Amino acid sequence: MKEPIQLNQKTILVTGAAGFIGAYLVLRLLRTVDNGAVIGIDNVNDYYDVNLKHYRLGLIEEAARNSGSRWIFVKGSIADESLIDSVFEKYRPSVVVNLAAQAGVRYSIDHPDIYIESNLIGFYRILEACRHNPVEHLVYASSSSVYGGNQKVPFSVEDKVDYPVSLYAATKKSDELLAHAYSKLYNIPSTGLRFFTVYGPAGRPDMFYYSATQKLVRGETIQIFNHGNCKRDFTYIDDIVEGVFRVMQGAPEKATGGDGLPIPPYAIYNIGGGQPINLLDFVSTLQEELVRAGVLPEDYDFEAHRELIGMQPGDVPVTFADSSALETDYGFTPKIGIRQGLRAFAEWYKVYYQV
Repeated sequence: MKEPIQLNQKTILVTGAAGFIGAYLVLRLLRTVDNGAVIGIDNVNDYYDVNLKHYRLGLIEEAARNSGSRWIFVKGSIADESLIDSVFEKYRPSVVVNLAAQAGVRYSIDHPDIYIESNLIGFYRILEACRHNPVEHLVYASSSSVYGGNQKVPFSVEDKVDYPVSLYAATKKSDELLAHAYSKLYNIPSTGLRFFTVYGPAGRPDMFYYSATQKLVRGETIQIFNHGNCKRDFTYIDDIVEGVFRVMQGAPEKATGGDGLPIPPYAIYNIGGGQPINLLDFVSTLQEELVRAGVLPEDYDFEAHRELIGMQPGDVPVTFADSSALETDYGFTPKIGIRQGLRAFAEWYKVYYQV
């Protein structure tokens, strides 16, 4: 059973609020939550173009002017113990959504220390703060990368995930273990969400669809890994936010076991599109929508600007989510296909970059 949580009149903390998923979630909360407060934390680092993060924060500021809830932004790192303690003591959030993390599989190969600080120490700070300032629900981002080189598809939360193939994946698996321990020891209701390849307007420029677009616009060649034989469970940003929003409103129920100790109020869900798409099909759709939006000319020679190459270290050939548990428990099913999603991205790209 889920403990229903009313979000109206509540204080909600969202970490990573200037990030892709974080910003869209904050926008959703400001549009739908009445008489509450949304606290956003982000260190606005330069892992990718900081202008994009400021653009998202600008959208949030605009939404906040017409919102029934307050918006408070705190610039800083979740690994900063004094900052996190002061935020929790001052605002006493009822619901916490931890989306702050150093993302990216390939970047983790050369910059491991950043991942340890943000994804492990930062999440530990959040858990400690929830321990000392009890919350109704802690929702946090995990990743499909925890499935590593699993051969069985679709990926189920029942599968063993003990063999990560990147440091990024290892930190996300570690977060799940830490959350379980804190749920058991301190009865903190926590739900982890394993996100599957999120895309959409104002997304992360290091993601394939975005970086490919930028290269095509510059007339450069895009590299398609595993000779185009990768399959990804692409999930449009609005679907992700809908899933997170629903999960926030239902926490794992607290219960006592036969030993008189708490049964951990802990859950993990996949949140993915549910339809694995071949990378070549995805690229073809992207190209068609970039032409349709006027980002690329109609006579663009795509064959001359793409190169099929082998797998990269830390990558996996297939990601495919079994999200049936999310549908059963929260009535959530992703609805937006890649044609609709990539069209929205292409149209946004044209306006944002003034192509």
